[in-house]
Amino acid sequence: MTKEELYIIAEQWFQQQGWVPFQFQKDTWKAFLQGKNGLLNAPTGSGKTYALWFPIILDYIKNNPEYTTKHKKGLKAIWITPLRALSEEIRQSAERVATDLGTQMTVGIRTGDTSTKERTAQKKNMPDLLITTPESLQLLLASKGYAKTFKDCTAIVVDEWHELLGTKRGVQMELALSRLKAVSKKMRIWGISATIGNLEEARDVLLGLEESPKKSVLIKAKLDKKITVKSIIPKTMETFPWRGHLGLHLLEEIVPIINSSKTTLLFTNTRSQCEIWFQKILEKHPEYAGDIAMHHGSINKETRVWVEQAIRNGSLKAVVCTSSLDLGVDFAPVETVIQIGGPKGVARFLQRAGRSGHSPGKESVIHFLPTHAMELIEASALQQAVKHTVVEDRMPYLNSFDVLLQYLTTLAISDGFYPKEIYREIKHSFCYQGITEDQWQWLLNFLVMGSQSLQSYDEYKKIEVEADGKFVVHNKGIAMRHRFQIGTIVGDANIIVKYQKGGYIGSIEEFFISKLTPGDVFTFAGRNLEFIRIKNMEAHVRNSTKKTNKVPSWMGGRLTFSAQMSELLREELYKVASPSSTNTSSSLSTSEGEQSVELNSLKHIFDKQREESIVPKPNELLIETFKTRDGYHHIFYPFEGRGVHEAMGSLLGYRISLLAPITFSLAFNDYGFELLSDQEIDMQQVLDNNLFTTDFMLSDLQKSLNATEMARRSFRDIAVISGMVFTGYPNKGIKMKHLQSSSQLLFDVFRDYEADNLLFQQAFSETFEHQLEQGRLGLALERIAEQDIIWKACKKPTPFSFPIITDRLREKLSSEKLADRIKKMTAILMK
Repeated sequence: MTKEELYIIAEQWFQQQGWVPFQFQKDTWKAFLQGKNGLLNAPTGSGKTYALWFPIILDYIKNNPEYTTKHKKGLKAIWITPLRALSEEIRQSAERVATDLGTQMTVGIRTGDTSTKERTAQKKNMPDLLITTPESLQLLLASKGYAKTFKDCTAIVVDEWHELLGTKRGVQMELALSRLKAVSKKMRIWGISATIGNLEEARDVLLGLEESPKKSVLIKAKLDKKITVKSIIPKTMETFPWRGHLGLHLLEEIVPIINSSKTTLLFTNTRSQCEIWFQKILEKHPEYAGDIAMHHGSINKETRVWVEQAIRNGSLKAVVCTSSLDLGVDFAPVETVIQIGGPKGVARFLQRAGRSGHSPGKESVIHFLPTHAMELIEASALQQAVKHTVVEDRMPYLNSFDVLLQYLTTLAISDGFYPKEIYREIKHSFCYQGITEDQWQWLLNFLVMGSQSLQSYDEYKKIEVEADGKFVVHNKGIAMRHRFQIGTIVGDANIIVKYQKGGYIGSIEEFFISKLTPGDVFTFAGRNLEFIRIKNMEAHVRNSTKKTNKVPSWMGGRLTFSAQMSELLREELYKVASPSSTNTSSSLSTSEGEQSVELNSLKHIFDKQREESIVPKPNELLIETFKTRDGYHHIFYPFEGRGVHEAMGSLLGYRISLLAPITFSLAFNDYGFELLSDQEIDMQQVLDNNLFTTDFMLSDLQKSLNATEMARRSFRDIAVISGMVFTGYPNKGIKMKHLQSSSQLLFDVFRDYEADNLLFQQAFSETFEHQLEQGRLGLALERIAEQDIIWKACKKPTPFSFPIITDRLREKLSSEKLADRIKKMTAILMK
């Protein structure tokens, strides 16, 4: 059958559905059937699934002319999804095409939710098309004779590649692909990605470095998607804004939006926020009972699946959710999306907006609800982002030695490996392009001997070397423990939450549960629960009628601005910057004319800010100082996001302490940071000594922050991923404090006796590169070096400084006391 005949089959199928294929779909079919690898860049809801299932199935038809009568068994294609929740949707699309085209191809799913019975059946007889996750693919590589399973596989598709890139799961995929390419010479590799800034690099990471550009393509879907952002602007707003205060006050504003839509998704940034909003909506509007649900990653699978199905069939009025519903699940009936609080990143916001009007050509409408007044500046910035489609880069990991050790152990468990062959493969991957012979030898020694300082402990000797040089694991106990721990997502230990009489509710991180005493009531999964006891890594609870303000918080709770979001925010602020004396009145009116509804609604805040200080212009860095009963406040406004401000605040505090013995407490938010002290800083001395320089940045940063403490935290994950610390068997997890103490012990041993240990060094490089965003900090300091520094000695706090001061008080005071204290502070400031 010719390629033209194959295209006709595809186009006829589309006609039968009443659709017309998009150009990007046709381009993908063509490139795939020409044997090319590639990356497809297409937005959610544009038909990207059919862009790749079709050519995979058409390729089978082309190579098997008797496909309607004779079925050639065996695995032909793998579809990788980062979220298990998406697998059912992808399976339905694949089955629809395979059945309608008269093939006898079978489709299977293999994830952590797949039953043992089904996995055993798959082992004997693999489906033709397999949908799986990065972790489950690694488990397949850990099974004996995996090369035979994959040898006739012609395609591997990595869906939502932008979600995996820049994570260790992405590195896991790079390693799996480096092996599968060697096992199956006919395999084509394709990625599907929503828009990211560094698409070319995303393709290079996926396909590896030996891939010649002639053999691969980057296909972009040119679909004009109209996105409308509607901000919910409060009728009254305080002049001194503070975080979290405004959100729930606007609850009544969203009721008409929910009532006028068929289905509404309310996105929150954190699971705690999700729980609170769900409770409050039901409290104020009990008539929604049964029509509204909640969805986040810690709720049990059955409930999540039920919610997803209810959205599909339109039986729910609204769902309060987190990023658990961000990605690709195809929910046609969702009409409206509400974003509660700033999403901190453009890509995340566009992804969420795309959940409404979720089909080609439909307009997406997203309502933005601010949780404090300053977030309306973010809303204004997002309006610009939508117009100009500005999106973030995802930075890939380099030299993740922990993931590589896990992968090598996986290969040693299955069929064993020869170092020379594997070294050649991984050297062509993006992550390990810079690995040296010495580092490789160190890793091999680590697997066989344990590291230099652990040689006398047999438990760290995992792998044996056979006479012909093959690296293998013979010990069944080691193999079993390794299979239980394959994966790179290491969270805090999760505690299962169950009713005392049975009945699984979900899971909560151990650090929250450890703070509870029996009898405490907390809100979780939309219920008020009384804590009874902890038994075998399970928290036993009963329903309670008591009111409570205790909501679980999860470690992922505080997101930071992306670099692009920070830049957009600064540009919006510059529009309202006070005109300099040289400006004519006409130039002011132009800048006023450019202002959005959101910025205009904050006029009273900007006016009050100018009374005591300024709104900084593009070439200015603002510093404010004032004294209150808490001490001397020194506030800096780089507008760079929490992550950069934490690092910059520590760096500056350290450099100031070299000039004069002084100690600070540090508070920061996305707009700026505060150094609070019991004595005044000589600010002129700070400015004269060029403390914002990038010179010696890294060594000063290491001394300023407790970098060792932060690296110690990173090292816990590295120790688990590399297999040095075992997290326990299912339902018999090892308590987090034991994990913590085992990894800390190893960390201290390496620090004292083996500082050149690659995993020990990795903990520091990850802390600086990923947690403290060292690269962004350097760029921010370079930008400040070009700016005029405006220092305002104020008599009292300003509207810009208020959210930072109140954020620091939040750590000390209960929410009721905080509200009272803020009321008093505001009354004094408004006099």
